[in-house]
Amino acid sequence: MSTTAVKTRSPRVVASAPTRAPKRGDRSRSVLMGLAFVVVALLALVPFWAMFIGTFQDGSLLIRYGLNLGLNPADANLDNYAMLFTDSGPYFGWFANSVIVTVVQVVGTLLVSAFVAYGFVMYEFRFKTPLFICVLVIMTVPFEMLMLPLYVQTNAMGLEDSYAAVILPFLAQATTIFFFRQYLLGIPTEILEAGRVDGVTEYGIFFRLVLPLMKPAMAAMAILNGMATWNNFLWPLLVLRSPEKYTLPIGLNTLLTPYGNNYSLLIVGAFFSLIPILLLFLAFQRFFIQGMTAGAVKG
Repeated sequence: MSTTAVKTRSPRVVASAPTRAPKRGDRSRSVLMGLAFVVVALLALVPFWAMFIGTFQDGSLLIRYGLNLGLNPADANLDNYAMLFTDSGPYFGWFANSVIVTVVQVVGTLLVSAFVAYGFVMYEFRFKTPLFICVLVIMTVPFEMLMLPLYVQTNAMGLEDSYAAVILPFLAQATTIFFFRQYLLGIPTEILEAGRVDGVTEYGIFFRLVLPLMKPAMAAMAILNGMATWNNFLWPLLVLRSPEKYTLPIGLNTLLTPYGNNYSLLIVGAFFSLIPILLLFLAFQRFFIQGMTAGAVKG
């Protein structure tokens, strides 16, 4: 009986490509870029450090020498902080007003602008392109040109001296609409059909399917709109007349009068006004870079 030789194929070993070691030039470039970023970060922190040092100095010293980066231990005290928490007058009322206005306006702006951008991307309708061109044109118009017509309109609607006059004109932000539209262009429109097949309503598609995908963009715009609203001075100054309704920027400005300037409260109050924006950034910073880059490259 003849035997048949069975050939066995030995397993083929695939050599993995050798990992390329970083060149010396690449390492040097990375080190230089890191040092450059550190220097830029330190320069950006200089004003905050000067403000922090100023909170331990008397207001008369601030007038005489101005803000500086060094602090003489003999001149350091906690009198400004004691005055802030015991004899600051309406400061914390202004602080609460700013928090309320900022939260309501940021949430409203994100929701309204997301609705508008969602409509531009996911639906086809008449005059879609001309309306989006109007959004782009509005982005180029300075607020100073819109300020007087807005003021006349809010007075005609009976909204003067109210938070509604501060918030309503800015719920549909052209910049936020544009940013959300660019971000939503990366989301496939098939998600609408999938939701409709499953019996989800149009609002359900937006809130349950699309909105969770917009978290990075929402976080980026929450930080930018929150900073703009918190620091907004000119428009609230025009429409608010009652001192008890003043927001923090207006209230701090009232500390500077022709009859006397309360620099001690002004410096410590301005320093404490940075805390909400810092907390806002820390809460959303992990989404911030992702949202900004995604919104910038979609097109």
